[in-house]
Amino acid sequence: MTLEGKTFKANLLIQNTVVTHPDGPQRFTTRLERCLVDLCRQLDIPIPIWMEKNTREFARFHQTIFFAEQFTEPIRFERFQIRWLE
Repeated sequence: MTLEGKTFKANLLIQNTVVTHPDGPQRFTTRLERCLVDLCRQLDIPIPIWMEKNTREFARFHQTIFFAEQFTEPIRFERFQIRWLE
C-alpha cells in the first residue's frame, strides 16, 4: 500500500510525502492505519481523528481530508489530505 500525504494552508501546499508498506496478510484497515501513522510521523504532525466522513470519502474517492477540528493538538496548517496511490 502506498499513501500520499499533503498539508495545505490557504490553498498552498506546505508539505508532501509518500509512504509505502508491503501488502501482506494484514487487513486493509490495519495497513491503512500504519501508513497514516507513518505519514504523520514523517510530516511531524499529530495523528488526526478518523471520522465516518473520512471512511465514506476514502471508500469512494481513495482520498480524504482532515481539518483542524479533527486534531487534538494545535496544527500549523489548515487541512491534511491523504490519497491512496495504487
